[in-house]
Amino acid sequence: MLADVISRDDIRGTYETIRPYIRRTPVIQVDLGELDAAYGIDGSYGVSGVSRVSGSGLPAATLKLEQLQCAGSFKARGAFANLLLRDVPAAGVVAASGGNHGVAVAYAAHRRGVPAKIFVPTVSAPAKVERIRSLGADLVVTGERYADALAAAQAWAASSGAMSVHAFDQRETLLGQGTLALELAGQAGEADTVLVPVGGGGLIAGIASYFAGTVRVIGVEPDGAPTLSYARAQGGPADAPAGSVAADALAPRRVGDLVFPITQSYVEDVVLVDDASILAAQQALWRALRIAAEPAASVGIAALLAGAYKPEPGERVAVVISGANMAPSQLG
Repeated sequence: MLADVISRDDIRGTYETIRPYIRRTPVIQVDLGELDAAYGIDGSYGVSGVSRVSGSGLPAATLKLEQLQCAGSFKARGAFANLLLRDVPAAGVVAASGGNHGVAVAYAAHRRGVPAKIFVPTVSAPAKVERIRSLGADLVVTGERYADALAAAQAWAASSGAMSVHAFDQRETLLGQGTLALELAGQAGEADTVLVPVGGGGLIAGIASYFAGTVRVIGVEPDGAPTLSYARAQGGPADAPAGSVAADALAPRRVGDLVFPITQSYVEDVVLVDDASILAAQQALWRALRIAAEPAASVGIAALLAGAYKPEPGERVAVVISGANMAPSQLG
């Protein structure tokens, strides 16, 4: 039963537990036509080969600004849920991450006075690596991809007794990420659809569990890292390509075993966007709205502006802007 993994009441209880440690991030209403006008269709923003749809008829959208969350992304929710709902041993915690989860676990451990060891792959963005170090965690850079860092973290947990905090395939992680949907329901209660970035699937599984079919949930992935798309095609988690401008956040190779059945029940569709569209959407968010979002956080906007997801007339759309752990120079 899905309810045995994560329920709306469980998410509500988790929110009360982690609420003193996280931010209730704001939402804003935006005219997508304004973003479309700033969308780099001619390469003038350093992006070429961009697909797009016409600005006419583009709807307004509600943006959930989770890049303003503690530690710079939604991952803080799951990190605090793990540290507050589980018994943390004296050896502390260990996590593998493409970057954002590592920052979040390091931040939560710092706030709670807990030792933390974080394993990241070489594709992790330098800004995320530096942020982890600055929070006092013991950082190890190993392997080319998230899966390599995960294997090293699991070995460390087995040898040290540290508590493993999984980036997406852990019940407490899903509970924490689901609290974003709880907030969004109160802020944009009439939304018909929410567009959610997908990597390992922790965020979309938490959000989908909270809404449980009452809101249409659409996953958005880079076409170079289609983890959930591959899983749906194969009938279960399967290794997918892991190459994209968003690879440090949205390319764990496969979705989680806990994640997949939730998405099968409550995620209506998954759409893909290419790297050029992602980068153009990132630039449009900055140029038009002064919203600093990393590439992974820009995929939902890319899906709307490039036409990967086309809302019906009158459809009320919300988009999760998931994080902003990057160097300012990325905004060009």
